Amino acid sequence: MQDSNNLFSLVMSSPIGELTLVADQDCLCEIRFGRDDCATIPRSNSVLETAQQQLQEYFAGSRQSFDLPLRPHGTSFQQQVWRELMTVDYGELASYQDIAVSIGNPKAVRAVGAANGRNPIPVVIPCHRIIGSNGKLTGYAGGLNIKEQLLRLENAGGKGSLL
Repeated sequence: MQDSNNLFSLVMSSPIGELTLVADQDCLCEIRFGRDDCATIPRSNSVLETAQQQLQEYFAGSRQSFDLPLRPHGTSFQQQVWRELMTVDYGELASYQDIAVSIGNPKAVRAVGAANGRNPIPVVIPCHRIIGSNGKLTGYAGGLNIKEQLLRLENAGGKGSLL
C-alpha cells in the first residue's frame, strides 16, 4: 500500500455495515469492512465520492456494474485472479475451479482461493460471486453472512438463481 499521506478515505453506511473506502489521487485502492483507522483523518476526493455514489446505487438495486478507476495492490498472480473476477457478471456465480481454469492454471484452485480472499476491493471486484466447486458458500473477508446478503441482493436484481 502507498504512503498514507497520499491516500484519501471516506466511511459510508451500507446495508452490509460501514465501509471504509480508500483511494489515491486517481483510483480506488481498497474497500474495508467497518470503520478503519485510516478514517481518523477523513479526506475525500472525487474518486471516493464517485465510488460512494456507485456503491449506493448498487445497494439500492439500480446498478449492476461499476465504472471506477481501480488500483488494487497485490502480486501479479493476485492481479490476474482479480481481473478474472471482474468477468463474473452480476447475478452469476463461478467456482474457484472455474477461475483457475479461465486463467490457464487449472491446478491453482487453492491459490485462486487465497487471492480471492486477499481482494482489497470487495463488492466492486466481485469476490462474493465465487463459491466452492460443490456449490457451497465458502469464506469471505466480511463474513459469510455478508457474502450471502450480497448474493441475495444480486438475485433480487433478477438474473437467475443464486441461493
